[in-house]
Amino acid sequence: MAIPQIHPNWDKEPAGITDGFSLEMTAKDEASLRDAAPLIPAETPVAVTFLPGEDVAARVAATIAVRELGFEPMPHFSARRITSEDDFEGYLRAVVEQAGVRRCFIVAGDPPEPVGPYFDTSALIATGAFERAGIQAIGVGGHPEGHPNMSVAECWAVLEKKVADISARGMAPLIVTQFGFDPDAFLAWLKELRARGIDAPVRIGVPGPAGIKRLLAFAARCGVGASTSVLRKYGISVTNLLGSAGPDKLVDAFAQGLGAEHGRVRLHFYPFGGLRKTVEWIGDYNRKHGINA
Repeated sequence: MAIPQIHPNWDKEPAGITDGFSLEMTAKDEASLRDAAPLIPAETPVAVTFLPGEDVAARVAATIAVRELGFEPMPHFSARRITSEDDFEGYLRAVVEQAGVRRCFIVAGDPPEPVGPYFDTSALIATGAFERAGIQAIGVGGHPEGHPNMSVAECWAVLEKKVADISARGMAPLIVTQFGFDPDAFLAWLKELRARGIDAPVRIGVPGPAGIKRLLAFAARCGVGASTSVLRKYGISVTNLLGSAGPDKLVDAFAQGLGAEHGRVRLHFYPFGGLRKTVEWIGDYNRKHGINA
């Protein structure tokens, strides 16, 4: 059986650490994406999140915009926020038919109990809806710094099962991690991932440049480790929370630390300070380091 492509450019040798990056947006960011589009390479994967309070039509419209602008849409499906089978399959059908979606990302979602029939991402995989719709790749979450509701052993067991289940259904698994500030934690997690025999490609979550208080607020909301020593390593001083911070030191550490033992890895940017600001930072970083991505 042929292995589906994670992304059209995945097998191309990257020109540098930022080459082949992906981005994340919400349905409300469509105008921001259009503004930043001239600075984004063609076929860049753009994930469209599944947030509470957003209209399905707005998510579909954002996904269509990603495709129309020449990028690769990857809509999110939040299992516990899906109200019914019709809700799930209707949204999937809409993005496939109207935006040519071939890749999706699945999360369990924040609610402790589901509002509909799907308790977790495994329940979505088990429906068979993704492969019936022609989806080639499914992204799942990775948690290098642990998960607030699961033990380390449970995290590995769940991840191993999802990767195996996606592969068994003829689709390609992709792991996209939570963002973080500590490159050492990510590099160690990647080595353990490979030692466990999981060879799925990984996108490492990187926070785009943003105000320091905003970064720390997202970290607290997402359960991301932000100790004084980790923040100092990232370039943030807890005695001065004014101003903004970019991921220069973090990305430098990945550029220097990633090797063959870490497997296939690219970066995924969470644009907390805005899409254009994030993409401009990537362009500046590339010019500074001679990366012709």
